Amino acid sequence: MTPLIAAAVLAAAVMHASWNALAHGFRDQLAVFALIGAGDVLIAGTAVFFVPVPAAGAWPWLLTSVALHLVYMTLLMRSFRLGDFGQVYPIARGTAPLVVAAVAHLFLDERLGLSQTAGVAVACAGLSGIALWGLRGADTRPHWPALAAAFATGLAIATYTIVDGVGVRASGSALGYTAWLVLLMGPWIPLAALVRRGPGLVRELRPVAVRGLLGAAISVSAYGLVLWAQTRAPLAPIAALRESSIVVGAAIGAVFLKERFGGPRIVGACLMLAGITLVLLPA
Repeated sequence: MTPLIAAAVLAAAVMHASWNALAHGFRDQLAVFALIGAGDVLIAGTAVFFVPVPAAGAWPWLLTSVALHLVYMTLLMRSFRLGDFGQVYPIARGTAPLVVAAVAHLFLDERLGLSQTAGVAVACAGLSGIALWGLRGADTRPHWPALAAAFATGLAIATYTIVDGVGVRASGSALGYTAWLVLLMGPWIPLAALVRRGPGLVRELRPVAVRGLLGAAISVSAYGLVLWAQTRAPLAPIAALRESSIVVGAAIGAVFLKERFGGPRIVGACLMLAGITLVLLPA
């Protein structure tokens, strides 16, 4: 985990929280995710002409990831419809690092050093604190369907993170893997929206076109950075660093969406930063 890899993953975390906040800001989740999917196709459809085609051994993983990403997008849309951004986003993102660390240790033979293991644990404790604080108080009582959707989203994130970690290493090119993954998963939500809404969908998308396409560009860039990092460092520390997006998401929720932050979330953010510091120490 070199400083360059860490900086790339932290940049991806900021971008990821930003595009999720853009998406959450729209009441019509299907429309905005359709627009993001269309933007993904436009970006990746251009990129595939300039990047290497992934090696044959990567394609089973890539196609599995396409299916997992569609499940993730569906669950994320449901989470955003049901709950506050500052509540469901931390839970969705905070579920993944421990799952990734456990699976990578058991099945991918990735052994973390003592400081990195402690860092993942401390970071996850901070993430949990940020997430669970959103459940406190009379005005933020648990909404169990939203929490269930957020937790399921987190399991989907952990699963596609592991699949993509194996796939991108077999691909021979992080750029090629990213472009083909985005191109293959991009059309499905726009097509589903078109079937459901009909020709009037284009008219519905016009008012949000710029922000939706911006979200697509940010999301592609963010995940491309993560996939590149996964070819150069173990999956568990990358997953923990990536989920520092929760701190950014909580700040966005407090500053721009007027959702409360509070002292316990500040403590959770400090724990998150301490965990990141431990992850970056030599094994």
